[in-house]
Amino acid sequence: MPNSATSSTNLKPTLSDFLTLCKVKVVMLIMLTAVVGMFLATPGLPPMHLVVLASIGIALASSSAAVFNHVIDQKIDNEMARTHRRPLPEGKITSKTALIFGVVIGVIGIGTLGIGVNLLTATLTLLALIGYAVFYTMYLKRATPQNIVIGGAAGAAPPLLGWTAITNSIELGALLLFLIIFIWTPPHFWALAIHRKKEYAKVNVPMLPVTHGHYFTRIQILLYTILLVVITVIPYLVGMSGLIYLVGAMILGVGFLYYAIQMLRLPEDKQLPMKTFGYSINYLMILFIILLIDHYYLIRLA
Repeated sequence: MPNSATSSTNLKPTLSDFLTLCKVKVVMLIMLTAVVGMFLATPGLPPMHLVVLASIGIALASSSAAVFNHVIDQKIDNEMARTHRRPLPEGKITSKTALIFGVVIGVIGIGTLGIGVNLLTATLTLLALIGYAVFYTMYLKRATPQNIVIGGAAGAAPPLLGWTAITNSIELGALLLFLIIFIWTPPHFWALAIHRKKEYAKVNVPMLPVTHGHYFTRIQILLYTILLVVITVIPYLVGMSGLIYLVGAMILGVGFLYYAIQMLRLPEDKQLPMKTFGYSINYLMILFIILLIDHYYLIRLA
């Protein structure tokens, strides 16, 4: 893909360009899981000032990590059809401007958490930011086909951060929410990686479909999906959630398993990977919403 930066040097960045750097849609899903973590952390309603301040801090820190990802990946972004229209490859925003922007919103986000929420949440958020922007993006992504598995810890942190924002402690419920997203991440992302295999191969990023092929990746997607369904039962087994959650989680899990099995059975269907990817996003959103509904239903019964 030809570099368009030289032809776009006179373009002035817009608010939309900066929002693109922040990966707003991804951050919105992150914030849903973080906010649900806040509400699940306590019976009744959590202190609203903590919810607001924690939401601002986590959102800004997540956006900062996304900006750093854009800066570090701009070379390969320029060569991939999925990403070559981003602001940095197109020259709408310079690397220096993006870096300053990322640092500023990151400092504000971590500072908001440290001053307005608690030091535990600020520290964990900073570690997640560094884990994603530096450890995953700069090293793991290019070093191993297990990149998304190991690096998934940073992406799984938001509900844990939301929980600690309210309780100032790491508890079993928070770890279970973390574990659900940690196990969800590989089948979610590998479905996209199958669809974009040629692009990842072109830029020498060793995603699993590139290094081990489609069939092996599809088996891994199925195995991780089975594990995910098992893991999602645990909140019910430990009394964290009730029957509403259990039924919802099982229905969603069967849907995810259907897509994973179909991907293995029908490798010639070129639309299935993106359908699976799309379902996985809806799966996580709905699962966390059901967790919240179930939580307050249990409180009402009590």
